[in-house]
Amino acid sequence: MGGGVKAHKTGAVQNGAAAYLEKARTFVDQCLEQSLPPETAAPQTLHKAIRYSIFAGGKRLRPALAFAGAEAVGGSWDDAAPVACAVEMIHTYSLIHDDLPAMDDDDLRRGRPTCHKVFGDAIAILAGDGLLTYAFECLASCPRGSAIPAIIKAVAAGSGTQGMVGGQVLDLEGEGKPPTLPGVEAIHRWKTAALITASCEAGALAGGASLKESEIIRNYGQKIGLAFQIVDDILDLTASPETLGKTPGKDVRAQKATYPAVMGLERAKLEAQQLMDAARAELQALGARAQNLEDLARFVVERKN
Repeated sequence: MGGGVKAHKTGAVQNGAAAYLEKARTFVDQCLEQSLPPETAAPQTLHKAIRYSIFAGGKRLRPALAFAGAEAVGGSWDDAAPVACAVEMIHTYSLIHDDLPAMDDDDLRRGRPTCHKVFGDAIAILAGDGLLTYAFECLASCPRGSAIPAIIKAVAAGSGTQGMVGGQVLDLEGEGKPPTLPGVEAIHRWKTAALITASCEAGALAGGASLKESEIIRNYGQKIGLAFQIVDDILDLTASPETLGKTPGKDVRAQKATYPAVMGLERAKLEAQQLMDAARAELQALGARAQNLEDLARFVVERKN
């Protein structure tokens, strides 16, 4: 009986998180539509490539975390909208570049051909460059002007050489080498967790977070960001191409450093669960306003793609 109750509760949380993500996706897509030049703007090929990639689908998890971060400190979605757009632009630019032949060399992203397969390597590189630049233009338009420097600093740190970009370097350099737990954790904390952390923290700052509140939400973001990448590693081993929306099994073929490679599949699943529990515990001081952050933490660990 207890197991049935737990399953029902988990299902309810998943349904709630899925509904929140869908609402966030609709809202941020509207904001992105307004923020980015149309395909007809010169240079047309570049703007077509940008829009092809950013409107290709996806969970929009990072924008949702930015909105939930703002809510958790009493802010609004309008407060966090520029942050939500910016982190999705940065995330999409990173995917465009990651898929290139010189990086992870993938032909499929979100269930359709990758940007460079459609537009060529050069335009794909420039589309990523354009999105990164537009991201910081968005951040400069945050309504809470006094918070803009801290917001820009948080997002830049999450995206830079000791964040997402640095993590990609560690990932590339680790291919083909015997993985270690400290090495895998370093890659994951920078490559994936850093931008997820920045999404949470910058959203909270846009919503008017105090220093203490921003610290709480930053700690939460670090934990769910690491859990997210562990689950990605697990899904690369267990999911089908149709469910995953990209090519599974790439990590094994490239001999990448992953949590399952270091500790096995079951221990990796347990590690993700423990990180989720720790992330949710961080939020207790924020009370009911942080409920959507709590639900998103569970979604991160229990998702299927």
